[in-house]
Amino acid sequence: MALPPRSLRDPARLAAGLALAALLLFAGTATWLQFARTDLDWMRATLSLYLHGPHGLWLRGAYCVLAAAIAVLAIALHARLRGAARRGLPLALFCAAGVGLATVAVGDSWLPQRTPLLAPLVHALAAQTAFLCVTTAMLLQAWYFGRDPRWRGFHRFAWWWAWLAFAGLWLHVLWRDTPRGLGQKAVIALVVAWLARVALQLWRQPRRHG
Repeated sequence: MALPPRSLRDPARLAAGLALAALLLFAGTATWLQFARTDLDWMRATLSLYLHGPHGLWLRGAYCVLAAAIAVLAIALHARLRGAARRGLPLALFCAAGVGLATVAVGDSWLPQRTPLLAPLVHALAAQTAFLCVTTAMLLQAWYFGRDPRWRGFHRFAWWWAWLAFAGLWLHVLWRDTPRGLGQKAVIALVVAWLARVALQLWRQPRRHG
């Protein structure tokens, strides 16, 4: 009797593959919109402005896909890591980031029409939660990679890349003279690239038995 593909026998590997596909879908959608939305200056318009107007539904859907990818990848990592590397805080922060991101997408779908005064507050709080939680989770998870022998070789890359994203976020927040769209999109690109690289690393690793 033929065995099922290795990815189907390894839930964490399957989750990593799905997360990687979702991350690429989000990246492709966000990149496409930079060309499709000729009414917006891509250097000055933050990605949030693309949630409304032409093709806004595509980006809102991509936000939800990204939110799911973050949560799925976090759960798969938590299941695969062992010993001192397996901690609940990064998992909780990643999931909180996913909830924040999904709230941005869902809230921007109907809040502006129904509660126009509340919509900006919900959007700002949800977006800030997503950014702060995901970058903090990246730092913690990268640090814990060094405590698992199978992830130790990946630790240094993940650690410094996470710091780059974290520093980029605070540079964007504190240095207001930079083009707002370019700065925000650069931070998003750093975060998505880190998540994709971690998903690829998880997908490549064989399952540990015992």
